[in-house]
Amino acid sequence: MTDRPAAQDGLKAELLAVALEAAHRAGELLRDGRPDDLGVAATKSSAVDVVTEMDIASEKLITDFFADRRPDDGVLGEEGASFEGSSGIQWVVDPIDGTVNYLYGRPDWAVSIAARAGGETLVGVVHAPVRGETFRAVLGRGAYVNDRPARVRAAPPFDQALIGTGFGYVAQRRAHQAEVARELLPRVRDIRRGGSAAIDLCDVAAGRLDAYYERGLNPWDFAAGDLVAREAGARTGGRPGETLSTELTVAGPPGLFEQLQTFLDERGAWHD
Repeated sequence: MTDRPAAQDGLKAELLAVALEAAHRAGELLRDGRPDDLGVAATKSSAVDVVTEMDIASEKLITDFFADRRPDDGVLGEEGASFEGSSGIQWVVDPIDGTVNYLYGRPDWAVSIAARAGGETLVGVVHAPVRGETFRAVLGRGAYVNDRPARVRAAPPFDQALIGTGFGYVAQRRAHQAEVARELLPRVRDIRRGGSAAIDLCDVAAGRLDAYYERGLNPWDFAAGDLVAREAGARTGGRPGETLSTELTVAGPPGLFEQLQTFLDERGAWHD
């Protein structure tokens, strides 16, 4: 008779090892191989949302690594490297989360890799090479920053909360997001805009932000960071009663999470 818990633990350990190695290899390529004349290979949602040459190179490195180590797995990748597998495992990959930061030589960018099965994320890795940090989480096993346990801050009063957010690149969406932020700003300690959703979610996990929200994220933006945040004690979701999604992503400690989620829902932060 198969020991299912032991087999599941073994699978998670294998997936974590693969994710960590892939993320570090891609991070090394991106950090050390960034050309001085970095070009734009295409555009994403608008003319100011860029896809760099290195974005594409990073995703190819990661998917080639998966093909060698776990050839039967599927992949959902930001830059189009998406295919079904036969193993039941799907890798969700953002080869550079924070592309504009990377393009401008700013430090807040990361390689984000998650492994999920049956709609549940089992492993998440967010590797931020310039910051010298790797965030990792395994479902049911906690979250870590490098080798240190990560834990969210206890919920402060709403008016003392430091809130992270991000903005889309389409003008109509940005205008409404700015209006929501304008209403939120006088009610909290302050707002931060880092430029990488994966890092922002991990910064909630590490207690560097009290909470975070954003509209317009895709699964590759939040899959790994969401698990890291939850395993560090955060609650995550979208609109009240819903999971986090492209409409809205919210993360924070119990108590603050619900207040922020309600505030955002009442002000229509989930639509343009």
